[in-house]
Amino acid sequence: MNSRHWEKEKDIKPRLSERVISYLIGKYVKARYRIWMIRKEANESKLNLQDLSRICSEHVLPVTSPLALIAQIQGSGGTLLSQLFDGHPELHVHPHELMIGYPEKGIWPRIDRNDRPEQWFEILFENIVSEYNREGYKKDKEDKETFPFLFISSLQREVFLNYIGSVQFITPRDIFDAYTTSYFGAWLNNQNYYGSKKFITAFSPRLAMIKENMECFFEVYPDGRLISLVQNPKTWFSFASTHWPGRYGDVGRAASQWNEGAQAILWNKERYGDRVCLIKFEDLIRQTEVVIRYLADFLASEFNDILLVPTFNKFPIKEDATFKTENHGIVSSLPTEERTLKGQELDTIERMTSETYPLVLKEVVRFK
Repeated sequence: MNSRHWEKEKDIKPRLSERVISYLIGKYVKARYRIWMIRKEANESKLNLQDLSRICSEHVLPVTSPLALIAQIQGSGGTLLSQLFDGHPELHVHPHELMIGYPEKGIWPRIDRNDRPEQWFEILFENIVSEYNREGYKKDKEDKETFPFLFISSLQREVFLNYIGSVQFITPRDIFDAYTTSYFGAWLNNQNYYGSKKFITAFSPRLAMIKENMECFFEVYPDGRLISLVQNPKTWFSFASTHWPGRYGDVGRAASQWNEGAQAILWNKERYGDRVCLIKFEDLIRQTEVVIRYLADFLASEFNDILLVPTFNKFPIKEDATFKTENHGIVSSLPTEERTLKGQELDTIERMTSETYPLVLKEVVRFK
């Protein structure tokens, strides 16, 4: 290698080194800037949430439709019916079990108009939304199928208080309208928020089993509706004793509670007449379209095909846990109680419900 070439080589090496160093410095600066931006965004998340709440609060829609309550003894198919209503463009559908009951969920909340609005909100607020917001909605705790549920509780409180503040002479209905307005206004990923609505539908087991509950409900919602599902006590016990053995494991006690629920259904129908609709659970399963068309008319709504598939926020959801299926949609077959219950249990249920069950069947809607 001659000396001239060697000198040229010495000149290139420093220049290459400077370029590499400059390149690496540039990459480092960009990486640091990116980290700074990420941290900046994270630190501003609270401000962003405040902006989001403000925007949502400014564009919230009043939800003042009457309430159609689905209520009867636990384990009779209320969750399934609620999720068949889900997604109908003319209905606001409360997406999970209604838990405004106070002091416990099975008691319709009594609102004292002399209390402060903050106290009204605290009575009606459903704590379960915080869990669903963190973990998503599941039909059962053991279910792997999870649905996102985006809900801002602070926004709900703000909307509730703003609504109350806009009303001059507050009635009990105004308080419940403030709650439904705030609930659906704070549920951010609700896919069925917009459009004209005829009813709000919500499922709450056992609320209809206490006369005072129904008296209070129809005082607040004189234009409201009550839908109660009636299931054969034998198939009902087969399911209820498996899923809630602590409450329904003893056949005598369970049959007594089924009777209590059936008697409440009869009293509600006699007292509130056409505002109450009684449906056989077996008809809902086996004649779904016929029954759902009838119920759509009962709620002054047009029939829509989405009513034939159980959904959560318009996403198809698996059948009720009664049938332990892995498929979406409705399972048309019912468990046969003779295959799942002991002879003594069947005899006890037959003996204890033989008078009440036929009376209820006389009041259910009959389908061909």
